[in-house]
Amino acid sequence: MPHDGQDLPKAEAGGAILDTLLTLTEKSLAPVDALLAQAREAVRDRVSDGGRVSGALLEQNQTAAHGLAWLATYAQSLNQMQAWAERLDGQGRFGEIEQLIHQIAFGEYLQQIRGGIPMSQGEIVRMRDMGLDDRMAMSVLDTSEIEALCQNGNSQRARTRLVELMQEQSANITVGATGLDDELEMIREQFRRYAVERVEPNAHEWHLKDELIPMEIIEELAEMGVFGLTIPEEYGGFGLSKASMVVVSEELSRGYIGVGSLGTRSEIAAELILAGGTDAQKEYWLPKLSSAEILPTAVFTEPNTGSDLGSLRTRAVKDENGDYKVTGNKTWITHAARTHVMTLLARTDPNTTDHKGLSMFLAEKTPGTDEDPFPTEGMTGGEIEVLGYRGMKEYELGFDNFHVKGENLLGGEEGQGFKQLMKTFEAARIQTAARAVGVAQSALDIAMRYAQDRKQFGKALIEFPRVSGKLAMMAVEIMVARQLTYFSAWEKDHDQRCDLEAGMAKLLGARVAWAAADNGLQIHGGNGFALEYSISRVLCDARILNIFEGAAEIQAQVIARRLLG
Repeated sequence: MPHDGQDLPKAEAGGAILDTLLTLTEKSLAPVDALLAQAREAVRDRVSDGGRVSGALLEQNQTAAHGLAWLATYAQSLNQMQAWAERLDGQGRFGEIEQLIHQIAFGEYLQQIRGGIPMSQGEIVRMRDMGLDDRMAMSVLDTSEIEALCQNGNSQRARTRLVELMQEQSANITVGATGLDDELEMIREQFRRYAVERVEPNAHEWHLKDELIPMEIIEELAEMGVFGLTIPEEYGGFGLSKASMVVVSEELSRGYIGVGSLGTRSEIAAELILAGGTDAQKEYWLPKLSSAEILPTAVFTEPNTGSDLGSLRTRAVKDENGDYKVTGNKTWITHAARTHVMTLLARTDPNTTDHKGLSMFLAEKTPGTDEDPFPTEGMTGGEIEVLGYRGMKEYELGFDNFHVKGENLLGGEEGQGFKQLMKTFEAARIQTAARAVGVAQSALDIAMRYAQDRKQFGKALIEFPRVSGKLAMMAVEIMVARQLTYFSAWEKDHDQRCDLEAGMAKLLGARVAWAAADNGLQIHGGNGFALEYSISRVLCDARILNIFEGAAEIQAQVIARRLLG
């Protein structure tokens, strides 16, 4: 086996040397899965009362539970990287770049599992935090394969070589083969070209001026089918896979997260209607969403509830005509001003204090203008100024006897709102993971160009090992997050429950995006702190990914509950 300072076997597609590398990584998976099983039992013992998981004990032991979620995310990530490598090997496409990405990913993540997984910048979770003895845990991972990967997988030489190969590629090319089929790669290339030509040249100006994305862009995206991509053909959509939406979201977000998120509004609304709407609601709303004749916004969060949707207080009271009057306040409503319909969550049963009394409405409104953003009677709103994610704007909304037609109660039945919303979480989190990958890729694109162009001490920044090392780790972690996201989309497309995998993809993807943006700014030095440099925008955009669609802590809690259930 290689020792410290030596290289792992280099990739030679179809040869015995390549088999050695894939064998090393394949044999490292079982010990990691075994450690995860032990950690799960240890944490379950901590949080169980009378043989059942206790909510109070789970809260008291959040570090242990969330550490378990991160360990499971790492285990799933390594399994998906192995699946990716084996697929490429079978296609004769597992070249040197892919081999380097693969070995660095395994070397780094295995070492983190042994030494501590960063849940955030200041929170490192170790095996003892989950109730395991560190030495016992290390003994599970004490195999020659894992030792070889930890010692030599993520070496300086490997990182430097990866960046050398990255410099030989076009700036518009994703680092390493994605493993997608030809149809999805064709979709990727189409939207990458669009982002390069129409989005990237304008994104920073939109951000600095805090402008709404021009309607011209929305109209062009509508013509390309973005808003009806996954809506069934019978309702005017293209009926494509969630994987296709992931690819589109990734590439558009690589141009600008605001543009990449436009389709998410319609995706969430369509998911709600497809899963919970009546036939009449599907026939009326879905074709309009698909064509972008109407633009939707999601109106769920309230000022004092945050992620605790069961505590919503906005009420909808049924009148003598069978219609509803909505009263209450909402906040963090994206793209609220110029949209036509709100998927609005409100309490229809005043005698409830939890999710059981909530209902979902397709609440119609008149699109606003800059001068009068909320012209609809019974509705007021104000903009929330934000650091990033500006292209659609964020708003606080107030409702005072706001009128909603009775026929626009989703599904025609009260009390189903929370259940209906839960059915969209998988797709929403897969979408967010895809956007995170796109933002991370944007940070890498920008940092790579700057490191090549900027000269210091007589040479380009990219020639300094710690600069090239940052770029290499960006490329590696982007691929890890990408494969985890693709896997969750694949499960969704094959009608498999994937809330766990979607949550993991979102959890990891958000951290990867923030790390990439932060390191990208560091490579820029003082210039990165200047508003004129686009990396400053990407840093602000990346920060929100750890918060919306479930903050990282909430996401880890959800994953842990599934693992321990």
